[in-house]
Amino acid sequence: MWNYFERLLDSSMFAPHGICLLWEPQLIWLHVVSDAVIAVAYFSIPVALAIFVAKRRDVEFGWIFWAFALFILACGFTHVLSIVTLWMPIYGIEGIVKAVTAVISLLTAVILWPLLPKFLAIPSPAQLRATEAALAQEGLHRREAEEMLRQSQKMEAIGQLTGGVAHDFNNLLTIISGNLEIADRSLQSWGDTTRERLRRVIGNAANGAQRAALLTQRLLAFARRQPLDPKPTNVNMLLAGMSDFFRRTLGENIDLEFVGGAGLWQVEVDPGQMEASILNLVVNAKDAMADKGRLTIETSNAFIDESYAQQNADIPVGQYVLIAVSDTGDGMSREVQQRAFDPFFTTKQPGQGTGLGLSQVYGFVKQSGGHVKIYSELGEGTTIKIYLPRAHVVAEVPRQSDAPVVGSRGSETILVVEDEADVRSYLVETLQDLRYRVREASDGAAALALIDSDPFRIDLLLTDIVMPGMNGRQLADELRHRQPSVRVLFMTGYSRNAIVHQGRLDAGVSLLQKPLTQVLLATKIREILDGP
Repeated sequence: MWNYFERLLDSSMFAPHGICLLWEPQLIWLHVVSDAVIAVAYFSIPVALAIFVAKRRDVEFGWIFWAFALFILACGFTHVLSIVTLWMPIYGIEGIVKAVTAVISLLTAVILWPLLPKFLAIPSPAQLRATEAALAQEGLHRREAEEMLRQSQKMEAIGQLTGGVAHDFNNLLTIISGNLEIADRSLQSWGDTTRERLRRVIGNAANGAQRAALLTQRLLAFARRQPLDPKPTNVNMLLAGMSDFFRRTLGENIDLEFVGGAGLWQVEVDPGQMEASILNLVVNAKDAMADKGRLTIETSNAFIDESYAQQNADIPVGQYVLIAVSDTGDGMSREVQQRAFDPFFTTKQPGQGTGLGLSQVYGFVKQSGGHVKIYSELGEGTTIKIYLPRAHVVAEVPRQSDAPVVGSRGSETILVVEDEADVRSYLVETLQDLRYRVREASDGAAALALIDSDPFRIDLLLTDIVMPGMNGRQLADELRHRQPSVRVLFMTGYSRNAIVHQGRLDAGVSLLQKPLTQVLLATKIREILDGP
């Protein structure tokens, strides 16, 4: 082996390469300059690769850059030797360098080809830019979703607060309005002058109680704690029936146009709450137009697709009935639109609005499983769109009922269970004035103890829902075990989950919302007692 290398490195028998070029200066220097430039370039490339790999340690497959640098460096040496062999015939050393270069190049190629699919999988700059743009868009959608979630949580927190306040407030209103009714009936035996004055004072107090009751109902509607009694409803018929009332509300200087969609689907909503919501929108539109303009109410069938549902996270894809209320008023700024459904927010002058109109609409629509959206531009008017889920049922045609019978038909007995003493006192006295036999208890346990100690027939149980200990629903269930034929009428100032689920009354349940009046109480009792 050593002899082989000695012969390989022995250059005494060879002539330099310049002899082959006949020592022509132009050819000699052409080769020298060309090989020198190539060698310098080859030597600079490994330096650049080494700096790149050292600075960018995050680059994948960094070692392949080192292998490529060695290959380029060996190639540079072959060109240096090409210059030397022009004058010195060291062809053995040149051959060894070429052999080493061949081995390095072969290893580099063998390593490189299997890695080619992985190199191709590395994202290109264009792909990275597209991914960055997609991430930016996703971040925008995420921020919008987070903002909607924060808004929803804020509304839910306010709703829980208003629901709790409304429970106690409705009890107070029942006491106020109920005792005012009793006082008014007691005035019949007084002199005309005194009676007239007291009636005026009581009328003013009753008027205030009614306004407070309306305020509480709006609070409960916004809080989605208002118990709904949904029925299959034809929206076109409902709105057409209210059109004359809308016209009287709007006055002579505002034109009203109702465009009912053909073949409109049915919805399942509480008709009373639906009427109140549309009326709120009409009144708001009237104020926005300063008593002059045009109000348009349109209905149509609509389909919510994936794109709209993704932009509005609170509405699922599906079929809906659309109610659009448009006015030609001043419109809303973006800031006002974002706060329009907040309770107590209003752009009206102090004393001219409670700020609960749109929040009541919002609560009713959400509790009905729908969606509400504001479209508005300053100076261009406002359109509020309500989407209510399609109901695959037939709307009920309202029947004309006979005038309600007020008072007892004979010896009917009502058991009143109410934990608020003043409310209970009003109910007992009112029912006695209506000629019912009345027994009373302060809570569910006291009521059952009363029946067990002195059994008596009960025609109707009139009970509050929210009471300490046993609630009204549990009391009704216990009482039905003792007297299966007993009828039940629930009362509430703020319903929880005893008889209301997903915002709707359980089937077959009769409920009165506090505050109560004598006419409302008497009518509902007769409806239950005279029912099948």
